[in-house]
Amino acid sequence: MDSPPNSWKIIMMLADSAQAVAGKLYILGGGWSMTGPAATPSALAIKFEVPWEAANRKHKVRIELLDSDGQPVLVPGPESPQPMLINADLEVGRPTGLSPGTPLDSPFAMNIGPLPLKPGRYEWRCTVVDANVSQSCAFTFREPPFTVRIPPPPQ
Repeated sequence: MDSPPNSWKIIMMLADSAQAVAGKLYILGGGWSMTGPAATPSALAIKFEVPWEAANRKHKVRIELLDSDGQPVLVPGPESPQPMLINADLEVGRPTGLSPGTPLDSPFAMNIGPLPLKPGRYEWRCTVVDANVSQSCAFTFREPPFTVRIPPPPQ
């Protein structure tokens, strides 16, 4: 099924590591939705499908980490806590010889160091601001397991 004109698509995946090289995404340990209890590095692998009509223009992209209430997650900053937020520009050119109307792929990978998260549900949200289109990728950060210690029987 063809997409209607001027329809953006955003495909997101959580991974252990990711790279965007020569128009392709290279994903290691991708597709998870549960992590923790230890904070570990992670990555976002994103494929933008840009409509033909939106090519050759800069578009503002916003990637943010939200908690289960939809509020920005604060992480340590240089002077005080700040939202985990990435703002970027996206511009895709039309290659020669491509049929008019063909959507254009643009891969994006972002590797993220360990984040100090509390147990709970989180969501990475990616928005192409001027197109007013968003996609989310949710995950759970697990609580540490609890240990029950049973004393040895008295002797």
